[in-house]
Amino acid sequence: MTNLNELLKNTSRSLYLSAHYLPSTVRGTFSIAYLLCRYADSIADTSLLTNTQRLKWVEIFPTLITHPDSEKEQALLQDLTGSSSNIYEEKLLKNLPACLSAFNQLSEADQALVLNVVHAVCEGMKIDLKTFPPENAHQLFSFTHQAELENYCHLMGGEPGVFWSKLITGHLKKLSVNNEHFWQLGKDIGDALQIVNILRDLPRDLRIGRCYFPSEQLKQYGLNAQDLLEQINSPRFEPIKKYWINWGREKLRSAKAYFAALPRTSPRYRATMAWPVLWAADTLNKLEAETNLLDPAHRVKISRNRIYATLALTPPLLLSNTLFNKWLEYKLGPRP
Repeated sequence: MTNLNELLKNTSRSLYLSAHYLPSTVRGTFSIAYLLCRYADSIADTSLLTNTQRLKWVEIFPTLITHPDSEKEQALLQDLTGSSSNIYEEKLLKNLPACLSAFNQLSEADQALVLNVVHAVCEGMKIDLKTFPPENAHQLFSFTHQAELENYCHLMGGEPGVFWSKLITGHLKKLSVNNEHFWQLGKDIGDALQIVNILRDLPRDLRIGRCYFPSEQLKQYGLNAQDLLEQINSPRFEPIKKYWINWGREKLRSAKAYFAALPRTSPRYRATMAWPVLWAADTLNKLEAETNLLDPAHRVKISRNRIYATLALTPPLLLSNTLFNKWLEYKLGPRP
C-alpha cells in the first residue's frame, strides 16, 4: 500500500490528511476508490483527446476494473501519456495496474462499493462530455434546468458520500440511526461538497466552455452563460451565487446528525468526517464574501493555516456532539 499512499498524498494533500487518520480497516478501500475516480477524472479532462474519445474511455473504464485487459490498459495509457503537466498526476496515470491489483485484494463487499462509486462518478463525467463542448472549441454551454445541476452534484459528490457512509456501516455496525437514513445524510454532505467545488471553480470552468448554473435560473436575472465571462456582471450573479451557497449550507447541516450517529468510541471516523465538512463551511463563507467571483484571478480557497488550525482544534470535538453542532452552526450562520 505504500505506493498507493504516495499516489494519494501527491494527488490530494487535504484528502490524504483525512485518509491517513482513518482506521486501517477502511483506509485502503477509501484510497483505492479515490484513486480510481481520480484516474477516470484524468481521462475526462485530458485535452489530448476529442470528447468522443474521452467518452469512449470513460464508458470503458469501469469494465477495466472488473475485467482487466492489458491491451486496453496499454492503449489507454498511450492515449493519456503527456496529458497532464502535473508530474504526480502523470505518475498516477502510469500506475493503473497497481491500482487494479490493490482493488482485487479487497473483499467482495468493498469491491462492490468501489465499483458503485466509480460508476456514478463516470456517469457524471459522461454528462460533462455530452453536455459541454471541447475546451478549445471557444463555445460555452450551460445546463438548462436546476434539476440537472442537482443530479450532477448527486453523481459527483452525493454518491461518493453514500460510498463513504456504506463503507462505515459495513465496518462499524454501531450506529445510532438506521443505515438508510445514515446513507441519505452522507449523500447530503457529498452534494454540499460538490457545489462548493462548482462555485469555487466557476471562472475556470467558464473558460473551458462549461457553465453548470442552469440557463433558466440565469434568465431570471437577465443573464446567460456568456455574460458570466465578464466580471462586470458579478453583482447580477450574486443572487444565484447566494442561492447555491445556501443550498450547500442546508445540505451541510445534515452533518450534525451524521456526526452524532458515529459513536464517541470511534474518534477516527468522527474526525475524518468533521474535517471536510468544516473546511467546506469555511469555503462557503469565503465564497459569500468574494464580491467578484467571476474574476479568474481570484481563486477562492481556505488557507493552509486554516486547515491545520482545524486539525489542532479537533480533539475536543470528538467527544462532544454539542460542541461540534455549535461550531458548525457558527460557521454556517442563521438560515436565510
